[in-house]
Amino acid sequence: MLEKLKRTPLYIYALALLVFTGYPFLYMVMTSFKTQSQFFQDPFGLWTSIQFSNYIQAFKVGVHSYFINSLTVAVISVLLIVLLSSLASYPLGRMRFRWNRPLFLLFVSGMMLPIHSTLIPIFILTRNAGLYDSLTGLIGPYVAFSLPISIFILTQFVSELPREIEEAAEIDGCSYWRIYWQIVLPMVTPALSTIIIYNFIHIWTEFIFALVLITSPENMTLPLGMQKFYGEFSVNVPSLMAALTVTSLPVLLVYFFAQEKIVKGLTGGAVKA
Repeated sequence: MLEKLKRTPLYIYALALLVFTGYPFLYMVMTSFKTQSQFFQDPFGLWTSIQFSNYIQAFKVGVHSYFINSLTVAVISVLLIVLLSSLASYPLGRMRFRWNRPLFLLFVSGMMLPIHSTLIPIFILTRNAGLYDSLTGLIGPYVAFSLPISIFILTQFVSELPREIEEAAEIDGCSYWRIYWQIVLPMVTPALSTIIIYNFIHIWTEFIFALVLITSPENMTLPLGMQKFYGEFSVNVPSLMAALTVTSLPVLLVYFFAQEKIVKGLTGGAVKA
């Protein structure tokens, strides 16, 4: 009983945190079922009648095409991030060579680079490469700016793996590629899960690069497509909330079911630097 009383402040804090973080999402869902007039009459109240017209309007605007564009960019970018960061982390974390530490510090220094300071050079580079206003033009910056943190996390994991397994594989005649593919990658699954989920959420919600590098409506991603609900003198708030509800559900579901893997992956490689 005494132990439960000691935990009461923690439960109260957790409940307050749940209300503080959960209310915006609940407000978004409630507003998505209101009409524009109901929203202006009682913006913070419950709906008097559930309206699905806002969701129909969201799909008419083209939310489904923006959804496909965002999914395409996010999936391809995450696959490239996992491939390149794992290939770089294996030699950095397991092999000893002259430029090991300088190369690792060079990759990690990319985490200190202000991303938005590179908008103009990336715009010029993308335009000169003929990739402007295309989904391919977004993938390059997304992959490049996600590699430093991904390499940092994976390198810490790889460096802490027991070497006995690799030594036994080398005695059996396994090549470096086979050790990497069949031994190292399966053992760093928590870190890979963290990288996949973290980068997917970041790319899914990214706005600035999409705004600078995309102009045509058919190539817009979800954050950019949300501007369609903004008129010259007004904003269709219920329809905007309906679109946000549809687009945020995949990310929320992924994070809800994989939050333990994210925490485990981030903390697992934080002990050894």
